[in-house]
Amino acid sequence: MGDYLGLLMFPAVLALLFMGVHVAIALMGVGFVFGLITFDTAVIHQFIQKIDSVASNFVLAAVPLFVFMGSMLERSGIAENLFEAIHLWTRRLPGGLALGTIVMCVIFAASSGVIGATETVVGLLAIPVMLRYGYDKGLISGTICAGGSLGTIIPPSVVVVVLGPVADVSVGDLFVGMFIPGMIMAGLYLVYILGRCIIDPKAGPRLPPSSDDIGVWSKIWITLVAFLPPAAMIFAVLGSIVMGWAAPTEAAAMGAAGAVILTVIYRTFSFAVLQEALIKTLKVTCMIMMILLGGSMFSGVFVASGGVALTEQLIATANMAPWVTIALFLLISFVCGFFLDWISILLIFIPVFIPLVKGFGYDPVWFCILFLIVIQTSYLTPPMAPAIFYLRGISPPEIELKHMFAGVTPFVVLQIITLVIVALFPLTVLWLPAQVLGFN
Repeated sequence: MGDYLGLLMFPAVLALLFMGVHVAIALMGVGFVFGLITFDTAVIHQFIQKIDSVASNFVLAAVPLFVFMGSMLERSGIAENLFEAIHLWTRRLPGGLALGTIVMCVIFAASSGVIGATETVVGLLAIPVMLRYGYDKGLISGTICAGGSLGTIIPPSVVVVVLGPVADVSVGDLFVGMFIPGMIMAGLYLVYILGRCIIDPKAGPRLPPSSDDIGVWSKIWITLVAFLPPAAMIFAVLGSIVMGWAAPTEAAAMGAAGAVILTVIYRTFSFAVLQEALIKTLKVTCMIMMILLGGSMFSGVFVASGGVALTEQLIATANMAPWVTIALFLLISFVCGFFLDWISILLIFIPVFIPLVKGFGYDPVWFCILFLIVIQTSYLTPPMAPAIFYLRGISPPEIELKHMFAGVTPFVVLQIITLVIVALFPLTVLWLPAQVLGFN
């Protein structure tokens, strides 16, 4: 029984989570109890080492910077200007408002890195307009939820900043590697919306011509004025990483400073706004770091007690092909996404999966991107479905839960299609880092 004691850690922590125990407390508690049983009081020294390791990891300093950047961008005025500029070009297309909303989500996600910020800001702007023009409520719900969750797979992303150190993978490689899969997913969203609204014009009617329509040059000017600030933000964060000018933490610092500057430019800066953003940053960062520390303690005990070696033995005994094992890992993560939040899934499973993935000869960056796609899918799948909870908080009463669940289903299918494409063609992840960063 002692040899298999480590495997009991997973059902123990899942049982505590289902009982409503906070994620960090559940991970720390299970790690402490099983550590005492296995290593006696020596586990205390291991935990002290883990605390020091998390506290001294400079990459994690990007977490509060990205959260602060997203919080300030909510108040900067960028979203309102982008919304108007993008819809100048898409409004005459079938489903044009929904198409423009997806494009806006891509740009805003690439500017903020915080999923909740993207969905909340875009939803507050787009939902009333789409309702006014009679868009299908399911299409509205799916567009906002799926578009808002693109922040998981479009860099920069707070999820990646946490995932990189846990998986022992370069955050820069992940940022660059996730770009093409993110564009594939966004492209599939656009094709679906356009196709659906061509087949069923009532789902997303074209906007009629208006007497106040402006000329092409005026549209170009408005678009440039609206797009240049977020483009500068994207270049400051992602461009500096890709060009090798800055590490992810330094780039996040530039993005945070840029977000403050933009609130000044758009005349939305005030000390009240700054205080609100700082308080939100403090709360979110403390939550993430506390959970990250708990996950580090949990995985430390599991690995030190031989849990990974035991898992390898069990997989070898099952005699499954490596690709079947990878598919099983992703399926486990997908199912757990029905009940757990992203950081719980990441911290519980990634320390176990990554050594096995490397042992099979697969690239850990490629697997991490597959894992991110699965994590994004969990944002839309009930009963947890954080994207739906965000939407419920900002949507009017006429959009009901049945519309939300029906609306996100096609987008979940599109995410699974993206997963299959990336799984079958690893170069969608590995080609760009090789070209830009010289990653092998």
